[in-house]
Amino acid sequence: MAFIQLSIRLLLSGGLIVAASEIAKKNDVYGALIASLPLISIFTMVWLYNDTGDSEQIASFSKNIFWLVIPSLVLFLTLPMFLQRGIEFWPALLASIVLTILTYVAGLRLATGSIS
Repeated sequence: MAFIQLSIRLLLSGGLIVAASEIAKKNDVYGALIASLPLISIFTMVWLYNDTGDSEQIASFSKNIFWLVIPSLVLFLTLPMFLQRGIEFWPALLASIVLTILTYVAGLRLATGSIS
């Protein structure tokens, strides 16, 4: 039974990524809409609750998602900036990912109070 549930979870999650990229080929706004929906977070909360039945854990998880969405926005702000300045896709993506990781590190340090 666990294998079937895991397989369903993998298919749904992977299917969302494929759907977003395929739709984006035809209409980038609708592809972006699907990618921006918090479906993975919702699925994760449903599966986590199904596995644990712990509402407090879901509340904490949801709040943490909220605070960690903020650093992820760095990618979506910097990537278009780099591309519009003529930087090639791969270096622009890499630079955006590095900036996003640095923002996550700073955000996690702030969130956990481990600023040194």
